Amino acid sequence: MELVWFGAGLAVLTALTMVIHRWAGLATGWAPAVAALRAVVQLAVVATVLHGVLTVPWTVLAFIALMLTTASLTSGRRLRELPGGRRAAVVGIAAGASVTVLLVLGLHLVAWETRYLVSVAGVIIGNSMSAAILAGRMFLRSVRERADEIQGWMALGARPSQAYAEVARTAVRETLVPTIDQTASTGMVTLPGAFVGALFGGASPVQAAQFQLVVLIGIMLTQSITALTVARAASASPVIPLEPWTQTRATASAGASTTPR
Repeated sequence: MELVWFGAGLAVLTALTMVIHRWAGLATGWAPAVAALRAVVQLAVVATVLHGVLTVPWTVLAFIALMLTTASLTSGRRLRELPGGRRAAVVGIAAGASVTVLLVLGLHLVAWETRYLVSVAGVIIGNSMSAAILAGRMFLRSVRERADEIQGWMALGARPSQAYAEVARTAVRETLVPTIDQTASTGMVTLPGAFVGALFGGASPVQAAQFQLVVLIGIMLTQSITALTVARAASASPVIPLEPWTQTRATASAGASTTPR
């Protein structure tokens, strides 16, 4: 009965979300419901899998590798309009997540237990994926807004990394602002999920606060590495990712200019 009531409560929250979207004319359709349903199914599967993973230590590495692969594929798909976006996403997520998780374990900021490793790795990888997508999309938007300026720099002989320098810095900075603000406001404005989850799990407030600090500062580090890596990788391409209609018009103009008269 409790499970039925829980499911009904989630359905009400999802329905209210859809009503708000429809009222605001956001044209999201069934996306919130689909997202909620996918979350239910995926978390049910993960809960079942983790029950086995946490009892067999070597499977933890396989599970983390699966999370890294999924995050890379998801972010790569979101950045397909960006030249080299897939590769940038893979490298950025791998670098950001790996460095942070290894440092957290190497500095003994959490106990060497499978449950802590999976928890920290999951949060770090998820936030690394978000940073990769956000940095890539902001980079793409800024490039399209400043395409003439970038083309001008390249026409003067600037390397792609030089022409894209300011755009890359802006993309990275804008990506990191929400994370920095969230970290600064924790405790006074919000009680983050890791803190609340640790309390629900029976940890003392001090232990919960310690775990939350590891998560928050780890997220800042991994997002910094990931966003910077993605922006730098995108800056290495000599191809300027213009709007599709602009590229089509440019191609047509080039073809017309070479047509014999």
